[in-house]
Amino acid sequence: MIRRITTLLPVVAGVLCLTFALLHMVPGDPVDVMLGESASAADRLLLKAQLGLDQPVHVQFGQYVLNLFKGDFGVSIHTQTPITQLLAQAYPATLLLAVTALSIGLLIGIPLGIWSALKAGHWQDVMVTMLSIRLAAMPAFWLGPVLMLVFAVWLGWLPVSGMGSPAAIILPALTLGLGLSAILTRMTRTSLLEVLNEDYIRTARAKGLSERQVLLRHALRAALLPMVTIVGLQMGSLLAGAVITETIFSWNGVGRLLVDSIEKRDYPVTQACVLVVALSYVLINQLTDVAYRWLDPRTRGSL
Repeated sequence: MIRRITTLLPVVAGVLCLTFALLHMVPGDPVDVMLGESASAADRLLLKAQLGLDQPVHVQFGQYVLNLFKGDFGVSIHTQTPITQLLAQAYPATLLLAVTALSIGLLIGIPLGIWSALKAGHWQDVMVTMLSIRLAAMPAFWLGPVLMLVFAVWLGWLPVSGMGSPAAIILPALTLGLGLSAILTRMTRTSLLEVLNEDYIRTARAKGLSERQVLLRHALRAALLPMVTIVGLQMGSLLAGAVITETIFSWNGVGRLLVDSIEKRDYPVTQACVLVVALSYVLINQLTDVAYRWLDPRTRGSL
């Protein structure tokens, strides 16, 4: 475990360096965004000095890393709000959206995958496969507005955007969950088909067990084990990839906070958002790997 934790350090260092460098390479200046083009040169220099942007880039980076070691993400350039406070408000919203989308993906994808595997070679299998391929091919920036148009504008069943009611999470969660369900459907089908051809499944059938007992007691336990890895990876992807969906549906999560900070050239907020998302993705992947090795007796020796 200590070795796994230490492997995170190069990733974190790489994310910090790359994010800091790219932000300072992007055209635009937060001073111009805040003061406008009509501001005088003296006002620009004064604001740069107040924000610490008049120092060399390596000095700014060193100060930023030093503050991180103290647990200080800094303050927003535009609002002067502590970034820790902004993240404390945004991260739970992103986490709630990701968990809801993951639940939708699991509830749709795994049953469809099981049904498709049991009907392999029949028309039901073909229909499920075609549906999963089409769902996987739909990007969030297209699927989100379509769902919004149908269920919010035409039918009026759900809110268009925002977080004003509990029902507001349905459309963004569906936007993320439907694509995830397509991946889980195909992975469940493939994994279950491989297990159903194993010798111990044929032995269970030869013992006189019903097909239901064979499926529930033997096949599914082995087939769903690799899904732990897939679910963990997808959970990390949901946390990292909800930027577009949160922006479309005005969901006040880390993704929307990140987009707003980029537009305003709010360097400290952007760096903090990228760092939090990267850490979440890496930590979830590590925990998933540990959980898989713990659940599978054949790999516990390499934990």
